[in-house]
Amino acid sequence: MLSAYEAAALLGVSASTWDLIRGGEWNQTLSKDQMTRAFALIGVFKGPNLLFDQAMADRWPQLRNAGPLFDNLSPVEAMIEGGIPHMLEVRRHVDALKL
Repeated sequence: MLSAYEAAALLGVSASTWDLIRGGEWNQTLSKDQMTRAFALIGVFKGPNLLFDQAMADRWPQLRNAGPLFDNLSPVEAMIEGGIPHMLEVRRHVDALKL
């Protein structure tokens, strides 16, 4: 489960905006940037379900990864640090594993 900070950072919104979105009280449209982030996140969080059992799929985004794409960060940490380009790279990585 993502913290409120992580969720807001990944979607590219403030913590207060994330609280509104999460509470169903936000009635604005997402920007192109936020839509791109959401696209990447859907694949990153749904893809592992095709590879692992449910418990591992739920944990994978938070696990430290020694691979060169992650540099010993978790996928979530790496995506927050790297922004949209890295989020899309992680999404491609997960998609490639499903092949």
